[in-house]
Amino acid sequence: MGFQYKQVLMVGGTAGIGAAMADRLVQEGSKVIVVGRRQDRLDAFVQKHGSDKADGIQFDLSDIDGIDDFVSTTTQKYPDIDCVFLNAGVQRPSILSDPVNMDLGVFHMQITGTNIAIVPAFGLSAYSASKGALNAFVLCLREEIKDSSVKVIELSPPVVQTEIHDYMGAEKGRQFGMPIDAFTDVAYKGIVSGKDQIVIGSIGPADTFNEIVDKRRTAFENMAKLIRAHYS
Repeated sequence: MGFQYKQVLMVGGTAGIGAAMADRLVQEGSKVIVVGRRQDRLDAFVQKHGSDKADGIQFDLSDIDGIDDFVSTTTQKYPDIDCVFLNAGVQRPSILSDPVNMDLGVFHMQITGTNIAIVPAFGLSAYSASKGALNAFVLCLREEIKDSSVKVIELSPPVVQTEIHDYMGAEKGRQFGMPIDAFTDVAYKGIVSGKDQIVIGSIGPADTFNEIVDKRRTAFENMAKLIRAHYS
């Protein structure tokens, strides 16, 4: 099975996982519209692939007040979008036991799936909480719209070698985790497999981690059945 979507909105596609997946989806035949903060990288993406296969929109998702206008403008300009890939995110350490050096201005929620949604990471409390929240949201959203034509796919990466870890030092941070090319290959195969939950790698022994993921999904589905039975 190939990638079935023909026009993809890649939110957060100017670096790291988003940029790598955007390149791969263009190579597989989709037109990809990349959303990001840095105009020079958007321009480079379009130049690399050509305007018939790629486009770019400059927008910062932290601009909450501008999101409605962004959505309206984007859907009007690209009415044929059939896939939205939500990938934007940042990772900053937040040690709550060290309030003097803790910047509450960067303690906030972001939206990008990861294995940290299942096993939180010490030193990344806000980041870990956001991933747990996103995973819960995805489970509920998928259940709520399961009878619609919309498919919700969750991609759960391990640590991947990208600039998201530059706070460790660029050289050290970009050697931390799975090589981006290897990740992109595995991720793409997972996406085209038809699965709605793609877990890549594991935190700790794979059997233990995957068992936690599977049992949590089963427990959620059992809860959903109870709720539906109550309201039916």
